[in-house]
Amino acid sequence: PSPFFTEHLTAFEVWLSHGSEHKKPLEQLPIVLQVLLSQCHRFRALVLLGKFLDMGPWAVDLVGIMGRKNRGMSKRSPSKMSNNNNNVINSSSVVEPTCFSCTTFNILAPIYKRLTYEGRACRESTVRAYWLNRNEKILYLLLRERSSIICLQEFWVDNEELVDMYDTKLEEAGYVSFKLPRTNNRGDGLLTAVHKDYFRVINHRDFLFNDFGDRVAQLLHVEVIAPFAQCRSKNMCREMLIVNTHLLFPHDSSLSLERLRQVYKILQSVDSYQKENNLDPLPIILCGDWNGSKRGHVYKFLRSQGFESSYDIAHHYTDADAHKWVSHRNHRGNICGVDFIWFLNPNKYRKLLKTSWSEAVFGLFKYQVSRASITEENAVAFFKAVSNGDYITYPVFCEALRQFNLVGKACGLSEEEIEDLWLQADIDGNGVLDYKEFQQRIWNPIWSNQIESPNQDQEEDMNGTNVTIGLDVKNAELFPTETENGCWPEDYSLSDHASLTVVFSPIRMTSCRLNS
Repeated sequence: PSPFFTEHLTAFEVWLSHGSEHKKPLEQLPIVLQVLLSQCHRFRALVLLGKFLDMGPWAVDLVGIMGRKNRGMSKRSPSKMSNNNNNVINSSSVVEPTCFSCTTFNILAPIYKRLTYEGRACRESTVRAYWLNRNEKILYLLLRERSSIICLQEFWVDNEELVDMYDTKLEEAGYVSFKLPRTNNRGDGLLTAVHKDYFRVINHRDFLFNDFGDRVAQLLHVEVIAPFAQCRSKNMCREMLIVNTHLLFPHDSSLSLERLRQVYKILQSVDSYQKENNLDPLPIILCGDWNGSKRGHVYKFLRSQGFESSYDIAHHYTDADAHKWVSHRNHRGNICGVDFIWFLNPNKYRKLLKTSWSEAVFGLFKYQVSRASITEENAVAFFKAVSNGDYITYPVFCEALRQFNLVGKACGLSEEEIEDLWLQADIDGNGVLDYKEFQQRIWNPIWSNQIESPNQDQEEDMNGTNVTIGLDVKNAELFPTETENGCWPEDYSLSDHASLTVVFSPIRMTSCRLNS
């Protein structure tokens, strides 16, 4: 794609740092207004335009004048429009959309935001003027962007005034929204909203995990109703699933297992919903604050199930590029990328969920063993010594899990989970593990970062005749933009998270997803 618009937006951003009413009128402003018609650049253009309007009434007047000029230009016949990049984006993109967008944003509940007020430390929830002003700005940002899907975490569900404000503004803007509080009256929860111009809500489900962290998830089953040219086939399924969640914060390494379990529960719930409703494979979007980076076990677990990080796809980053971007500065002052919009197309080949879960737990076990500076040879020697033989018995297997903090904790493995892991590890089913089984199932499990292709027998079992929509990532942006370069701006105060917006283009696809 041409860098024309990106370069002019950057130039406009630089001008904003030094410009004023008395300086030469900036030549990029008409282009910024034109870019508002492009889903790929709209979010950044809106943010910059908002900063410009904040400069005063003169800026508002100038935008009004140029906006009228742009509307006049857009009414010209196509034959009178030149083909160079300096002209307005073809207005047909408004009449006939080709993309939809999705925003995920942890908006930092006022009950958690720390501040100093009148010389004392307190939470923002005790100072109405502060939390109200901040959330008005958040709403303004969201409504300017007008994403087709909005997924919020740490939404303050316990405050009626804030809830009413969001409900009213979102409804006026054309959204239908759903809220879900965390269990045990934690005060915050989730909000998911979809724009009625793009989606019809078929059904929605609330998933209550009733776990250590009182975590929850929302599922929306929607149909695409926007007049995308790609979706005009009468026999095409236009449905998709949207999930919003917020995982437990890893206060220490002992919570890694619980975080994996939360993802496992989400995917189990999604699979169960599809089976209960006899659904063919559909596109799945998973949004939220995953409280873990690309280096973590949750990331590997989702990759093993075929999910892809939309931001990384848009920027051509690999799984190893964990340092390229950030989206959160936590209460310890650390910055990392934890906010993801994952997607899974209906033609992706998936492992059995239980297999991925077992590999994830064994991967966590190996990590804990390695942290104790125990090599593979020493680990096997330890098992053999305890088992008093050339193999590993089930009691020794359980004891090893206990010693490395996977059993015995409040959120440790249950007896049923341990038995399932044992069955996965005992390949030949003889009741003991030999060195080969230990190596293949525990020490060197193969993560499914690459999507496998079905074999001939599986291909024959496929019902590959169902035409459905798939998702193609066109663009993805973080706000504030500094986070895209791995930096956290000190003057950013909307939240301790960046917002992530991804632009998807629906594509025609044959559904043939299989579980191995």
